[in-house]
Amino acid sequence: MRSSLSLPLSAVLVLATVGSAACSRSAATATPQPSAMSQEDLVAKARAIHDRVMTLDTHVDISPAAFRRDTLNYVTGIARNQVDIPKMEAGGLDAAFLIVYVGQARAINDSTMKAAYDQAMEKFMAVHRLTDSLAPTRVGFARTADDARRIYASGRKVIFIGIENGFSVGNDLTRIKQFADLGGRYLSLAHNGHSQLSDSNTGERDGVWAHNGLSALGREAIKELNKWGVMIDISHPSKASMMQTLALTKAPIIASHSGVRALCNHSRNLDDEQLRGMAKNGGVVQLVAFNSYVKCNPAKDAERAAAIAALRAQYGVTGTNPREVSASVEALPADKRNAYLAAQEDITARRYPADPTATVKDFVDHIDYAVRMMGIDHVGISSDFDGGGGVEGWRNASETFNVTLEMVRRGYTEAQIEKIWSGNTLRVLTDVQKVAARLQSATM
Repeated sequence: MRSSLSLPLSAVLVLATVGSAACSRSAATATPQPSAMSQEDLVAKARAIHDRVMTLDTHVDISPAAFRRDTLNYVTGIARNQVDIPKMEAGGLDAAFLIVYVGQARAINDSTMKAAYDQAMEKFMAVHRLTDSLAPTRVGFARTADDARRIYASGRKVIFIGIENGFSVGNDLTRIKQFADLGGRYLSLAHNGHSQLSDSNTGERDGVWAHNGLSALGREAIKELNKWGVMIDISHPSKASMMQTLALTKAPIIASHSGVRALCNHSRNLDDEQLRGMAKNGGVVQLVAFNSYVKCNPAKDAERAAAIAALRAQYGVTGTNPREVSASVEALPADKRNAYLAAQEDITARRYPADPTATVKDFVDHIDYAVRMMGIDHVGISSDFDGGGGVEGWRNASETFNVTLEMVRRGYTEAQIEKIWSGNTLRVLTDVQKVAARLQSATM
């Protein structure tokens, strides 16, 4: 907390339930109007707001090497890192979800899933080392919204854990409770590449699907996540997976780091149907300050599409929708299928003409759009720092104030800014844990 004079507004707002959130959506969210204040007064107003509200970034990647017990670590500061404690303190970033991320192996078997589990456990231990022994006087570990408010009120930074890619769960769904017990507070069922639980958004790019949404195991995972109070994150899974999740979940869900597809047509971003579905569910979309998801380059997309079309013609791959294309690829002889998939990966991994530079203003355009589409109660903020994120003006945690300044410039009130920065996400976390308590009591 940067000011001990008052508790953040989330102390009141976070008590809202899924039902009350649904009621709030019935009232239209007024579009903020640009401020007519002088630049000096605008900065002063924004600084005061920034000092009073809890700022929460829901997606910060980590490397266990940054949590060593030497002079170069997350506590002392690492020049190449976008986030560490000194940068959080300099920029007024009060809270962050540090991410237990594992990449998606192409081969899904006992060996690769064990390696993913071991990697996840290493990252869990690294975060706990930070909060328990490296910097317990500067950060605190949060499992609940109340924990976050208590740590914030003490003047320390708030650390949550998010889990990116359910691949680390393997085929053993009891690991969901294990991860929850370790403090994991959200989990994405897939990353870039299909997992054993869910299709990834990358299927849209590749034209190949594994489950047409969720797998049977993934559907069971939804139940376990609800039961153990873990928010379901749909930022990387496919649209079909996300829509199926909405139909199955008994609790609100989140998109921990996604953009608006209407502003940047990328499969990692959410279209209007998805945004409306998230609002109806009572969840939150944390808009991400990742250049390639904030400001797209249509020429790059067109060139990639042409290259994929040429490759399909070369191999005789047919179909007018992803499912048909996938079936056509699977029908190829094994050697040709493997060659096709390798060539496709080479195409999709290439950097075509660079994306235009996105700025904080471009980023807040995504916030504006989501607020208009979903309502103020369903929008949050994320950076994806140290995982590719960053836009001009918010390149690392030390520049966090610039996001608040741009929202104030556009006329957002302090109450609205508090909701966007942290209140909405903490509400969903509380709602998810209430659902979990009911589900657990029902099975006792």
